[in-house]
Amino acid sequence: MSRARYTRRLPAAALVAGLALAVSACGGGSTDTAAAPAASASSAQLDPNMDLSKQSLTISVWPGYTPEDLPKRVKDKLKTELKVTLHDTNEIIMGKLTTGADTGLDVAFVSGQYAQALNEAGLLEPIHPELIPNLANLYPEAKELSYDKGNVFSVPYTWGTTGICYRSDLVKTPPTSWNDILNPPAEAKKKVTMMTTERWLALPAVKALGLSVNTKSDDDLAKIKAKLIEAKPNLLRYDDVDFGKRLVSGEAVMVEAWDGWCPTSEKNIEFVVPKEGSDLWVDTMVVLKSSKNKEAAHAFVNFILDPEIHGWAAQNILYKVPNKAAMDALPADLKEKNKPLQMSPSQLLAGESIIDLGEDSTKFTRLATEVQAAK
Repeated sequence: MSRARYTRRLPAAALVAGLALAVSACGGGSTDTAAAPAASASSAQLDPNMDLSKQSLTISVWPGYTPEDLPKRVKDKLKTELKVTLHDTNEIIMGKLTTGADTGLDVAFVSGQYAQALNEAGLLEPIHPELIPNLANLYPEAKELSYDKGNVFSVPYTWGTTGICYRSDLVKTPPTSWNDILNPPAEAKKKVTMMTTERWLALPAVKALGLSVNTKSDDDLAKIKAKLIEAKPNLLRYDDVDFGKRLVSGEAVMVEAWDGWCPTSEKNIEFVVPKEGSDLWVDTMVVLKSSKNKEAAHAFVNFILDPEIHGWAAQNILYKVPNKAAMDALPADLKEKNKPLQMSPSQLLAGESIIDLGEDSTKFTRLATEVQAAK
């Protein structure tokens, strides 16, 4: 199973801060997505009968996040030439897309809150549902994502949540609360990891305090910071990359983890969403307003939503896809070995969607920097 796509969430704190301010200056930063449908009034008129062989596509996606032979598959099915470019992080692709220069990109894969920011900056083509009949394969819950209700400017590709991944043979009592990470039992002290990326570094304290993952309150952030600094002496380290390996080796016994990255196929490793709740993260596909190949771009998105193609993501990167037909077709033994794949859409939507905070995103950047620097 490929795990190469881990770099999608690696931190780039200074860049995040700059992007938040730049997008906000372009009109981004609002968390009210109700106005998004109005964008369709100025969208391009697209030809449903376009000869797609006359168009070509360039997409940008995380490494290992789509099949290696995707260009051939697209060429065979759509008669469209496809060029795949790669970005390691959301911050890198946002840096390209918000410079004002023509990137030549037609479709980009970005996380939901970044899609929201791009839309608010006027950089996205509204989705034309009539050109994407495979939207019918999505769960109804996929239209209820708070950063883009109704999939007006983005189409979800993968989704999941964050929880505690742990060694059931090395902890006396299974964890049930974020406080079990923040103030672990004696056998787990100095054997716990938490994440480095801003919003996820904060998550355990946010939820333990009963707060929103999208809080912008300075008072809330002060409480979050204090709780995270209090937890530091109990940590092995902050880790976004190797927490699964550390758990398998026994170096760590409890880690904060994205669900698909908890190696539950290994013996004695379990995953739990704490009782205080968690987040709902989504990775999406967006069509750039600057694209000169919008018909082919929509055909590409429709192609990805084919159950066989979309199911590749669940089988190879072990993240759930919001495609009912694709999830129903997954091998039973794969779901049994990788229990997070068994989570239902309703369970996922119990988590709180992460949305763009505009210039207030810098507050989480500063929080993460100060917590990690604290003695």
